[in-house]
Amino acid sequence: MRLSKDFTATVRSGARTGRRNVVLYARVRSEEPQGNNRFGFIVSKAVGNAVHRNLVKRRMRALAQQFAADATGLDVVLRALPGSADIEWDELGQQVRSGLDSVVRKAGAKHEKGS
Repeated sequence: MRLSKDFTATVRSGARTGRRNVVLYARVRSEEPQGNNRFGFIVSKAVGNAVHRNLVKRRMRALAQQFAADATGLDVVLRALPGSADIEWDELGQQVRSGLDSVVRKAGAKHEKGS
């Protein structure tokens, strides 16, 4: 995702789940549900300096690529919390994977309820 309106729509109207170092938002795109998943990343200055923020973004992008083929038609936003720069790769991966499973399930239920 690149457009501000896509981030805003996902964060405001999507399903939300939080883990210790990351918060995930997801929504089913109504305009093209068969399309590929789109991911957006929010890493604020509270996470650390530019080196730490970029490290966290690269890690989250790699984790999102692993998930990209599992479902289709989703917009997903991953928001890094300040502790995400200090944890190991495996721990961040576990938090993101469990969060993705949860938020995708919630987004699907929310979409079904709205239909």
